[in-house]
Amino acid sequence: MTLTTQQLPSVDLEKFIWTWQGHKIQYTVMGTGKPLVLVHGFGASIGHWRKNIPVLAEAGYKVYAVDLLGFGGSDKPPLNYCVEIWVELLKDFWTAHIQEPAVFIGNSIGALISLIVLTKHPEISAAGVLINSAGGLSHRPHELNPPLRIVMATFNRVVRSPLTGKFVFNRIRQKSQIRRTLYQVYRNRAAVTDELVDLLYTPSCDPGAQQVFASILTAPPGPCPEELLPKVERPLLVIWGADDPWTPITGAKIYEEACANGKDIKIIPIPNAGHCPHDEVPDIVNTQMINWLTQV
Repeated sequence: MTLTTQQLPSVDLEKFIWTWQGHKIQYTVMGTGKPLVLVHGFGASIGHWRKNIPVLAEAGYKVYAVDLLGFGGSDKPPLNYCVEIWVELLKDFWTAHIQEPAVFIGNSIGALISLIVLTKHPEISAAGVLINSAGGLSHRPHELNPPLRIVMATFNRVVRSPLTGKFVFNRIRQKSQIRRTLYQVYRNRAAVTDELVDLLYTPSCDPGAQQVFASILTAPPGPCPEELLPKVERPLLVIWGADDPWTPITGAKIYEEACANGKDIKIIPIPNAGHCPHDEVPDIVNTQMINWLTQV
């Protein structure tokens, strides 16, 4: 197949509701065949996969995508959020809906969560696709230089404060600010559409969204990929938008080292793409995923 940068049209996805631990979880499913589970990143939702789901389904897969608790159309209860909650959610979703080894495909934090699923619950996973994987749910203190460490500690206090947290959240979730943020992480500004901005803005208006935002920003980072990779026994495809300022492609080095140590990992850099290449250049990413899946 020829790789191009043509933008694929998005489609309306049929939404379903599943109740998990008393909470409403929104998901979608399309197609028939071997199961794929798509896991979105921070602030995103199943709509962020709108350009991937139909193509993967047409290629012969049964494609599931879930709005993680706290995001999208799922409930936003006041909890202390952590990656372990979402890993448990995906495990229980698999038990309720899939019940055969699935390929977990994630972007950013969703990629880290997918990697944890592969290591903690290998019996439910056949393989994993990591797209610009995050290194943690939040920065670890040793990853920041001392001045920035102080700034982040102050910011965390401001975000969690009942007095200032709502003000900060309302500034960050403005459509104009969402667009500016997306311009930082998408190489192609034409991919930052009104539809994409609305996908991120609409859930932020839900009751509880501000508390979820504060909880996640100040949550523990969780396990890092370096800790997880030695435990992975499933094939991995690592896709990386090469111009990502949030998780630079230098982060792929740990996957190269794991591959050199005998792990079944294929690494594909995507030039001229940022943090979300599955949405920015979906035709390229879809092609790479389908070609790899046919060989796994």
